[in-house]
Amino acid sequence: MAKIGKTELIAAAAAARERAVAPYSKFKVGAALLTATGEIITGANVESVSYGLTCCAERVALFTALTGGKKKFTAIAVVARLDGGAMPCGACRQLLAEYAPAAKVFVADSARLKTIRTFRVQQLLPGAFASF
Repeated sequence: MAKIGKTELIAAAAAARERAVAPYSKFKVGAALLTATGEIITGANVESVSYGLTCCAERVALFTALTGGKKKFTAIAVVARLDGGAMPCGACRQLLAEYAPAAKVFVADSARLKTIRTFRVQQLLPGAFASF
């Protein structure tokens, strides 16, 4: 199996972005989650007219992976049309801290896919609420 790099993961997130359902904001986001076995699980944001019911691309990818039996994740890529790329929101950071605490996070603007910013989940949510 070929090793999946950040460029391939960003490309998968960009492709997922095209499937976003964003009729209200028109702000499309795609995510691609990489499992420890090299599988890529994608997701795109889905909006509701009641914005609180909207689900981010990162959570769609994570929930799909988890409900499909995947438990270990090494990276996630997030792509949106925003200068520098869109960072995961607080809810997504919390869920990533719980289910993918050691993952790398790659962020890119859909207009500049070769410019990739890299973070670790721990950097995005230091001192995360991880257990009780």
